[in-house]
Amino acid sequence: MTGGDIFAKIKRVFGDYAVDKKLLQEAVVSKLPGFVAEYLMTEFSLQYPSDWMNRLREFVKKHYFEASEKEYVKHLLVEEKRIKIIDELRIWVDLETGEHRAIIPSIGENDVRVPADIARSHPNTMITGMWGLIELEYSPETARTDQKGELLENPVMVVDFQPFQSPTSDPGILKEARREFSFEEWLDVLINTVGYNHNAYPTTERKLALLSRLLPLVEENVHLVEFGPRATGKTFIFRNASRYTRIIVGGMISPAALFYNLRSGIPGEIAVRDAVVFDEISRVRFPNPDEIVAKLKDFMESGHYERGKQKVTSGCSIVMLGNVEVEERGGVYVPVEDFTYILPQPMRDSALIDRIHGVVPGWILPKIRQASYHLSQGYGIALDYFSEAMHVMRKESLAGEVGRYLELSGAVSIRDEKAVRRMMSAFLKLLFPNLEFDKKELRVVVDFVVNMRQRVRDWLHRLSPGEFPREQMRYVIH
Repeated sequence: MTGGDIFAKIKRVFGDYAVDKKLLQEAVVSKLPGFVAEYLMTEFSLQYPSDWMNRLREFVKKHYFEASEKEYVKHLLVEEKRIKIIDELRIWVDLETGEHRAIIPSIGENDVRVPADIARSHPNTMITGMWGLIELEYSPETARTDQKGELLENPVMVVDFQPFQSPTSDPGILKEARREFSFEEWLDVLINTVGYNHNAYPTTERKLALLSRLLPLVEENVHLVEFGPRATGKTFIFRNASRYTRIIVGGMISPAALFYNLRSGIPGEIAVRDAVVFDEISRVRFPNPDEIVAKLKDFMESGHYERGKQKVTSGCSIVMLGNVEVEERGGVYVPVEDFTYILPQPMRDSALIDRIHGVVPGWILPKIRQASYHLSQGYGIALDYFSEAMHVMRKESLAGEVGRYLELSGAVSIRDEKAVRRMMSAFLKLLFPNLEFDKKELRVVVDFVVNMRQRVRDWLHRLSPGEFPREQMRYVIH
């Protein structure tokens, strides 16, 4: 099926839930996360059908600011007293005062005052945070002061919030639509949905490698690493396809930020996110590595951890992304660097690596050089809906269902079986949401998933050959 044919079919089957992804390459809109840009595109096209793109362009120019413009945004706030900004609103509760406070990245403040009714109306702002249009007021005269008249609380206050969120999150739309597409067509639908051009990924293996980045977003506690050359778009999906992820780019990471802040009582990122992504994992640093690595190992095994008196259970997936040196052999790229040394020193531990479910072969994916070729040139499913649908799909695992179709054999550990079942559960939700497939289609996916886990086993063998003998995983499809 040609590009034009698949785009026409997507538009016909999905109707209002189909979005022209090429519009996302518009310079102003491309600055926003994909799910935010697509929500705004849909809203503006409905409100202003004849002139929506110009209106949207002006709206984004007026209300969206880059991180480097933080001081300018604060200047505007002081000068104009009230401004509206496009940003993520995350609210926390001060238990000492019983009041609500907000984290506003655009102005670099984490204790902005918030009326309780805004928090009450938008509970997700207190769970994962929500993107929207935030109206801020600079009013030091309404903030508490001490006897000398000095401020005791932030002079900035949130006075209104309009969230950007799909009106529906029903995965049933995907189930119904899936019947209209063949397996190969559905792969292309998903690839365009997350913003890529399916023609740039001509083999099924490359398409599955690309889509495996979505596994942590549709299944709880799926822990992956992806190693590949630079510029293959390793963070693109996580940044654009879900508002429930947090990307941590290198640098120092504290236990408070990751697990739980004992002083403020604010849960860390692992407690509230669908996925925490460590980009450029080799540059990650920990102030007290023993504590963090021990907690990571505990969490990746059991789905819970403790810090102080706090016990936390979470479905968060851990994803580690790293750059690897490759060379061309027989027309394909292969890694020529030991994976172990891409990890920071404290994480070079076989017990931690064994808890990784699979290695995504990022080295088989092309570098993203030209938007006109590597990025989508037509229609896909609206990301604001797709993001919410993936989030809902996480609530029910199909790992038990996998056992009906697939049996691993050979020297397979409990961790091997758990890893394969979770990754297969995620792929079933993505590729066969109505659970309709034939053995040939299933075998293609199982082969890919088993190889993802096999790479972990081979890695462990290189690291500790005595403890992890070199053995090939086998399977039977019923």
